[in-house]
Amino acid sequence: MRLTKPDIQQVCQAGSCLLCVLLDLRITRGLGESEFSGGWLTGPLLSMDNIGTALFILAIVLTFVVPRVAAATGLASTLLCLPLYLFFIAPVPFAQIFAAGHEFKGYVAPGFPWHTWPVAGVLAFTLTVYVCVRRIAATSRKNINSKDMPPKSAFPH
Repeated sequence: MRLTKPDIQQVCQAGSCLLCVLLDLRITRGLGESEFSGGWLTGPLLSMDNIGTALFILAIVLTFVVPRVAAATGLASTLLCLPLYLFFIAPVPFAQIFAAGHEFKGYVAPGFPWHTWPVAGVLAFTLTVYVCVRRIAATSRKNINSKDMPPKSAFPH
């Protein structure tokens, strides 16, 4: 296997995944040691987020080896991390939709309380989804176009 100089798409893909990892570490810092990790609703959300973060790290490494697989891994990571962020952004509507009957231990403001870091995380996820879908689509187009081209030996010299 020969490593080549990374192209701009690979750098953007790895950078967006790294941004998601850094934001996730900032957002979830200290949650593992709290009762948040043991809740019947919040515990699985945190576990999904931890798996998603590990997959983001894997996607960063894979970006320079197999970019298309890394893009699919990045998409899966965003899907695993997104529910926790939505819970932080809108806890009451989230619980009403996904956990009917969930009672909060403390007071939770109804509606959408503003939390800067989870909102920044969702924006980073949006960027990552865009970059990953674009990578998959560009690779697919390249494969389709190369099948339509005649072999190089068919061209006169």
